[in-house]
Amino acid sequence: MSLSGDRQVRFAHVIIDGIWGDDLADFSDDDEALRAAKRAISKFVKELEEIDEKVRQKVTSLKRQVVEGSPEWDTMYKKYYEEEVKKYG
Repeated sequence: MSLSGDRQVRFAHVIIDGIWGDDLADFSDDDEALRAAKRAISKFVKELEEIDEKVRQKVTSLKRQVVEGSPEWDTMYKKYYEEEVKKYG
């Protein structure tokens, strides 16, 4: 999953506005709350990219060559992806 920096900033604003709008929390420093949301989103995207890379390496390292985009590749990718996501929690 790849999200541009602009998209990440937009999501951070949506999250902070939603939390504030639903009266779920009050922020003593709105700018710090926004920065925290941006950091969390950035970390999340980075973890997804790391998972994707690990999964792709696993699929390509199989003895039999699995062609990317084939149904078998999709099945193996999904299986390994779910395994890696469980490791991250």
